[in-house]
Amino acid sequence: MEASADVSASSETGNESRISHLAQVREGARLGENCIIGRGAYIGPGVHLGNNCKLQSYARVYGSTGLRVYGPAVLGECVFIGPAVVLTKDVFPRAINADGTLKTEDDWDKVGVTIKEGAAIGARAVCIAPVTIGAWATVAAGAVVTRDVPDFALVAGVPAKRIGWVGQAGLPLRGDNGWWVCPHTGSRYEEHDGGLREVAD
Repeated sequence: MEASADVSASSETGNESRISHLAQVREGARLGENCIIGRGAYIGPGVHLGNNCKLQSYARVYGSTGLRVYGPAVLGECVFIGPAVVLTKDVFPRAINADGTLKTEDDWDKVGVTIKEGAAIGARAVCIAPVTIGAWATVAAGAVVTRDVPDFALVAGVPAKRIGWVGQAGLPLRGDNGWWVCPHTGSRYEEHDGGLREVAD
């Protein structure tokens, strides 16, 4: 851990995790093993990261203490968060209340973003809570995600829409006689209930 990192004493950091220069890890955050936190990244209160996650420089993963309905951001194992990605926590943000008083932590309708195992969020993408990014999905750089993303989906644009499918290797899948096939691993997938699932050989 870099000496210049700001890591709360009430946070938890798993074995072999690395926290870079100017990163901040807030109170109650939990990092799994072998996580890499880039320069200037921010991990908010109560955020959970699984093992082998990677947050690139200046990513912002917001969380909060005292959440009323939803939990803070939760990242599964092996999640990639690109540079300057933002995971939001407030559905209707305002600096003040309707009566003109300054908003405090208790005045926000705080929600969380859930990212499942192996998913990747490209540089400068924004995920508007509450959304769930499915396992092994890929969010393209600069996308704005406003609705849930299925497992293995490739989404892009503002707002983000599905433009294809990806496999666990992260490469776009190719159609082949009704199947979707990974050009790297040869794994086969099939569409099911609006999503994709791997087919065992």
